[in-house]
Amino acid sequence: MAEQKNQDLNQLLKIRRDKLAELQANGKDPFQITKFNQTHHSQEVKALYEAHEAELLKDHTVPDTTGLDEEQAKEALKKDYEERRSIMDASPIHIAIAGRMMFKRVMGKASFCNIQDLQGNIQVYVARDAIGADSYADFKKSDIGDIWGLEGFAFRTRTGEISIHAEKMTLLSKSLQILPEKFHGLTDTDTRYRQRYVDLIMNQDSKNVFIKRSKILKEIRNFLADRDFMEVETPMLVSNAGGAAARPFETHYNALNEDVKLRISLELYLKRLIVGGLERVYEIGRVFRNEGVDTRHNPEFTLMELYQAYTDYEGMMELTESMFRYLAEKVCGSAKISYNGIEIDLSKPFARLTMNDAIKKYAGIDFDEVEDDEAAKKLAAEHHIEYEERHKKGDIINLFFEEYCEKELIQPTFIMDHPIEISPLTKKKPSDPTKVERFELFINTWEMCNAYSELNDPIDQRERFAAQDALADAGDEEANHTDEDFLNALEIGMPPTGGIGYGIDRLVMLLTDSQAIRDVLLFPTMKSQGAAKNEANNAAQAAPAVKAEEKPAEKIDFSNVKIEPLFEENVDFDTFSKSDFRAVKIEACEAVPKSKKLLKFTLNDGTDRKRTILSGIHEYYEPEELVGKTAIAIVNLPPRKMMGIDSEGMLISAVHEEDGREGLHLLMVDEHIPAGAKLY
Repeated sequence: MAEQKNQDLNQLLKIRRDKLAELQANGKDPFQITKFNQTHHSQEVKALYEAHEAELLKDHTVPDTTGLDEEQAKEALKKDYEERRSIMDASPIHIAIAGRMMFKRVMGKASFCNIQDLQGNIQVYVARDAIGADSYADFKKSDIGDIWGLEGFAFRTRTGEISIHAEKMTLLSKSLQILPEKFHGLTDTDTRYRQRYVDLIMNQDSKNVFIKRSKILKEIRNFLADRDFMEVETPMLVSNAGGAAARPFETHYNALNEDVKLRISLELYLKRLIVGGLERVYEIGRVFRNEGVDTRHNPEFTLMELYQAYTDYEGMMELTESMFRYLAEKVCGSAKISYNGIEIDLSKPFARLTMNDAIKKYAGIDFDEVEDDEAAKKLAAEHHIEYEERHKKGDIINLFFEEYCEKELIQPTFIMDHPIEISPLTKKKPSDPTKVERFELFINTWEMCNAYSELNDPIDQRERFAAQDALADAGDEEANHTDEDFLNALEIGMPPTGGIGYGIDRLVMLLTDSQAIRDVLLFPTMKSQGAAKNEANNAAQAAPAVKAEEKPAEKIDFSNVKIEPLFEENVDFDTFSKSDFRAVKIEACEAVPKSKKLLKFTLNDGTDRKRTILSGIHEYYEPEELVGKTAIAIVNLPPRKMMGIDSEGMLISAVHEEDGREGLHLLMVDEHIPAGAKLY
């Protein structure tokens, strides 16, 4: 069956290439065309026609068909349509549009097709008498996916659909591949992320997300321009990757024979510009952190950082609240937005809580009363919070906040006054030197930004760098390192400064109601595919014209493998049949914070709601490896709380022992099996 399907696909591809060869032989090679004078897009045509129609037909009266029989009513409406059509055709709107043909219906001497462009799609009426016999013959031979330029005029069909009457058709590009079937679209998440170009063609919602992303960036720039901020650019390749707690990517600069790193933050160079007298600066740029991939994290992402002289973190709070409200109104049309069905109100003043007050509110623990590091660690142990020996009281406070508070922060909330241990670049609070003037904005349980009253004391900064160096020596791969040039800049003198960093991708997720960061990244980071996987991925769209050379089957040595003994006790059929085994599609997968073993899966089980299952297999798989796969789960187990999260079932894995170590393979099956298919 699969072989037959592959042959059929190859034949269809051959037909497309034969059509191209025929066009080229007849001097109609579409790939030689270099430009087309596009005057309008589809939605512009519809809006123009409606406005033109309203003006020309403002005195036209719709016939009253009350009391008429069916035939009389039909005739009256037909006559009315012809009258309206004659009025409109006497003053036509001439347009030229270009786009991809997504539908075609040939009907003798006249046909219909659907052209999709940046704004949407529009129906086109193609008549032989209007475009000429030769052009019509070429059109009839065209394929779904071909790109056309057409000239004509707008009209409204009898059914009321605004369409284009084509007067000239030009084939601008021939599609040699086969698009996914239109009705089902492109639903496989792995293919959507790897072949974003197909996703944008097949899924208008996906295209709208990225159009909105561009608008968000535009409005951020407009907002900051009105506040006299200057946009700048700073180096991506740096000798010292500082400004954040993250592991950098490392590379080698051949020309200078030096090891360099990709930046993890924008902070330290922007502060140098504040020292230089550029009082309000910001940068929107890519940063790179060598860490895991999940629904909210990607190793390369877009960060915006801004710094303003002569203000503090209170000033940053005002700016942030104003900007978020402005963006929601400009991009979403209202300061009240919806995410995953929950209304988030950005119109009200944002709530403010200190980190300690938040912990007191949601965990019932007052860390202002906790005396020292040992007392904090004792509390952590009592509450089953994992910590490392190097952690101090401030680190423990942060762990409690992550465990008890973050999940409660749905509406916009500023969390302020963090422990100094987790804020190496921040000014101390004059009233409490164990805390710093810092805030994070939380919305929908997510940290949306991070802001400081920036540390401008070079002596204090050197001491904090030294503490970070000690952490690095102790094995902390995310610790900062002393940056002597930055210290020199501070010694020259930096004015009091407020600074803030925004994760642009997470902001776009919020304003577009997107569930995963990969949905707002045009080309998210994906695990590389081998030759066999690439071939299979391409075959999802169409089989290759030339069959790839088959790789010899891998020889696997099972000689050292031990498996658990089989159960001796029989299980009756009725008991076994109560377990509901289902095929599930892995739509998202992320590491569970503070757990080295657990992965959190968001699964499509064939129902209207998403299923969450936690599985302790992080030792064997990275989250990005599993997104898009089809697995098997038991779905009728009672929910079980793991790390504060309800796990709604169990994913099935094959477990064995090899050379004294446990081996595990998640059971994954053919992607053609639909979500929710029951196993018998």
